[in-house]
Amino acid sequence: MNIDLKELSQLAPIFRELFKGYHVSQRDAELYAQLSSQQDAYRALFRALGFELVCDSRGFYYFVPEQMGAQVNKTAQRLALFTFILVEHLADQGRDPLAVLDGGSLGRDELPPLLEKYRDLFLQAEVTTQEELEEKVMRRLTQLGFASEDNGIYRFLPPMHRFLDVCLSVQQDRDLAATLHSDLPLPTPELAVDEVEDDIVLIDAAPDVEEDALARAIAEEQALLEADA
Repeated sequence: MNIDLKELSQLAPIFRELFKGYHVSQRDAELYAQLSSQQDAYRALFRALGFELVCDSRGFYYFVPEQMGAQVNKTAQRLALFTFILVEHLADQGRDPLAVLDGGSLGRDELPPLLEKYRDLFLQAEVTTQEELEEKVMRRLTQLGFASEDNGIYRFLPPMHRFLDVCLSVQQDRDLAATLHSDLPLPTPELAVDEVEDDIVLIDAAPDVEEDALARAIAEEQALLEADA
């Protein structure tokens, strides 16, 4: 397809955010509007760089590597485990996990009891203190566009569905196992790596790589256009 780079007025900020693993949602009004109106052009351009631009029907965009064998990084494992823990915790409290994780909020003051209750599971994610929970989990959720933070209140954004889908699937499997083997005690739940590796891949790009990658993508696309002319 012919791509007019002049029409992609938000190319640089869109690429920069997506390339570092950020999820663009309607909260990012200008970038989201540009992606929505020029979706095919952006997909073609980014494909030349080796990334797939994914548009989730629930209202967010993100990158996945074109190479399907990419390893799940530790951040993805940690955030998926946290989501699973939070789903369990909210259900135990009689709160609807979907209502909280789909546009709802969680206060910073709720983190200490959550950490204490699931200390053994948090050890899997190498999180042992509230400071580590905020730095390794909550801060990464906000950096990657899964949540926003304002005065100690974390509000979850639509991209959380990437983790929520996996965790609810795991929960359904556990519920089924409980039904089939109701006379057997169920072990403490764990979210294994292979339960997320086919569903969630997060990109952790070094900042100094972004400009080179963008320049290369534009140069490749321009070369293709010149060859077709």
